[in-house]
Amino acid sequence: MRHWIAALALFVLMASLSMSAQEVSNEPTHNSTTTQTLALTPPMGWNSYDCFGDSVTEEEVLANARYMKEKLLSHGWQYVVVDFRWYDPDAKGAEGTPDAVLTVDSFGRLMPAVNRFPSAADGKGFKPLADQIHAMGMKFGIHIMRGIPRMSVKANMPIEGSTFTAQEAANTANKCEWCPDMFGVDTSKPVGQAWYDSIFRLYASWGVDLVKVDDLTFPYSDKEVEAVRTAIDRCGRPMVFSTSPGETHVNTAEHVERHANMWRISADLWDKWKNLDHTFDLLATWEGHAGPGHWPDADMLPIGKIGKRCRAAKDEHFTHFTKDEQRTLMSLWALAPSPLMLGQNLPENDDWTLALITNDEVLAVNQDSLGAQGRRIKTLYQIEVWQKPLKDGSKVVGIFNRGKEEQAANVRWTDLGLAAKQHARDLWQGKAMEEYSEQFEGKIPSHGVVLLRLQDAQ
Repeated sequence: MRHWIAALALFVLMASLSMSAQEVSNEPTHNSTTTQTLALTPPMGWNSYDCFGDSVTEEEVLANARYMKEKLLSHGWQYVVVDFRWYDPDAKGAEGTPDAVLTVDSFGRLMPAVNRFPSAADGKGFKPLADQIHAMGMKFGIHIMRGIPRMSVKANMPIEGSTFTAQEAANTANKCEWCPDMFGVDTSKPVGQAWYDSIFRLYASWGVDLVKVDDLTFPYSDKEVEAVRTAIDRCGRPMVFSTSPGETHVNTAEHVERHANMWRISADLWDKWKNLDHTFDLLATWEGHAGPGHWPDADMLPIGKIGKRCRAAKDEHFTHFTKDEQRTLMSLWALAPSPLMLGQNLPENDDWTLALITNDEVLAVNQDSLGAQGRRIKTLYQIEVWQKPLKDGSKVVGIFNRGKEEQAANVRWTDLGLAAKQHARDLWQGKAMEEYSEQFEGKIPSHGVVLLRLQDAQ
């Protein structure tokens, strides 16, 4: 019997040591295939930031989720993402204030503010809200800031699943320039990984499907990107990993596409033509770096009603983009292809906006399973031609006018390396265009687009 007891004690000791080593190990465990199992097409969904800033409430999230279930889910929209500072009971739509009293658990991990998310009471966190989203047939996501809460560091709270404390994890010299909530994490020591492992175990228990990690890629924090990737891989639940903000520099491409599912290539996109115009060049810069599981992200779609309580949007308004600019936005994101995240208050959509975001032929270009990137292949004055191959062998061609005035365009299919004769379909008009069998010839409005799907006629 003593031999059995001794053997059992030795087994328990070895298992304990193994678990402890795993908890505090700072070695990356990233499997290079991880980013190939999720986001095989660009994620599509809704994000609370453009409309509500840091102040969204549970009821507002659910109102947008109900709208998505009723009107958008059948068109492929599926993620519901709570953005930015959901842990501040006194959030007012901005970036927070120094020494804000945030909601944390006994391990210093941020928790939803109960006055804004009542279902989070009694330590339930976001699980009840995630359960409701999942019951609607959709996926649930959250935004977090890189690092560890300054409040938790000041109180030197313990880190769950380890013998470490918050003060050991923090790099107090590493701070976000625009949000005062967090310190960076010291990833040169095992304690840094222990912190990230702890918070992602929590998110897994809530049922989170997507995590957008802010203050991570501008400047690019490669070691914290790796720590987040490792924590996701260890947490036991698949999660899409989205990095923010931009402009992420293209010299990080090999690293970021290996670790993240989507990464911001732009600063915050607002409803100004200069922002959208710049995105053409950003997307062209990232040519060759997208594919199933990893997507350059041109940011949310600032259309519909935005700015209800988001100070960055200046005021509450329907998008300042013209209708032509909105079609250009959707066409460029479809060709890129970029993740599609709606920023508006969905229940206030008008019929025109709803039709814009439920055009299945345009959305199919973005969601094509081949995952090929659109390429800028021809530029003539203010006219720009992009082309994207689809899995069925057809091609989608976007002919854009980036100029201030209406422009005439003449594009022969042979000039694009295509067969001379094509069956052409206008995806915004939803009809065949026999007159375009050999070329497009016509006028394109200022900041407008013609989006054509071409199939060899021979």
